[in-house]
Amino acid sequence: MGTQSFGSVDPVGELDPRPRFPPRPGGVAILGCGAIAQSAHLPAYEQYGVGVVGVWSRTPDTTAGVRDRFPFVERVYSSAQELLDDPRVRFVDIATPARGRVRWVEAAVEAGKHVLAQKPLVDTREDLVALEPVLQRARARGISVAANQNGRWAPPWRLATLLLRGGAVGEVVGVTHLHDKPLPPLVGTPFDDLDHMLLTDYLNHWVDITHCWLEPASVATVQASDSRVPGQPEAARNPWSATMNLTADSGATATLRIAGNAVTGSPAVPFWVHGTEGTIRGSVLGSDRLSVERPAGTVDYRLPGAWFVDGFAGTMGELMCGVAEGREPENSASTAATTVKVMLAARDSADRGGTPVTLSGPGESGG
Repeated sequence: MGTQSFGSVDPVGELDPRPRFPPRPGGVAILGCGAIAQSAHLPAYEQYGVGVVGVWSRTPDTTAGVRDRFPFVERVYSSAQELLDDPRVRFVDIATPARGRVRWVEAAVEAGKHVLAQKPLVDTREDLVALEPVLQRARARGISVAANQNGRWAPPWRLATLLLRGGAVGEVVGVTHLHDKPLPPLVGTPFDDLDHMLLTDYLNHWVDITHCWLEPASVATVQASDSRVPGQPEAARNPWSATMNLTADSGATATLRIAGNAVTGSPAVPFWVHGTEGTIRGSVLGSDRLSVERPAGTVDYRLPGAWFVDGFAGTMGELMCGVAEGREPENSASTAATTVKVMLAARDSADRGGTPVTLSGPGESGG
């Protein structure tokens, strides 16, 4: 069995995983310019030449030095309403916490702005239900609402998506993810206060890319469990191990696995996509690699860029391209809502001792 190695991805070919923008991207304002906006959103926009009209944060001290660090930002707004009233703003990047985000999405839609909302899009069934009429009004007015599912543009995951759409391994049979790296600091952080945090928050990107790869099939059932593990400190409120199993209506399956706080000198986040004609193997988050293995041989790809910050550029770029091309963006709010439904079903399954949960209507799950 031979191996073919590509020195780089064709920069103009269909399989280029890098972010794509329409000509002269601009008209962006960030509503909620806190830590993630300043560490990822603004560096991404600066790198890709995205014009930022201005930023706003509820706490003035948060944005006090923004224009010194990012001179391309034109202004700091004194209020959210001032941002929404600015006619130069076409795209509102909402980077506020999930709780209360629906009202900001609604305000931006009412102001006639396209929206990129931070992930998770929402984190409760109540907000998922409340969001639906907002999205209906947006569609009626020709306004696009997308989610910042930046993991979709992590280079290995993005290239895997493009390969799957091209039929590189045939029809998807199964998807597997393994979190083989240390967990981020959790003890004493707000994340540790979240119910079933790994299942309902941390695994968001993995759930999102998985149901993307399973398309056109849809996730039908979710089974999940989490548990405390040896070595986990008593002060840690959340379990450090979690497993989620998804079954699609096509019969394809997926497994997302965090064994615990991996102690290793070579951390990685590997994934496999098995198809009827071959297998995609790769890894993300600093261990980037991707290959396609078929009976005739293996193709290895060298990948340009990195999840941080290219992933954050990719989400805004896709929203802008969708608007420019008159189509729904790949990271539309409706696809992000599916991610939320799967994660809420995973929480329900864990609460029921791992009993599978059937996905049903908006914001609902059945036993």
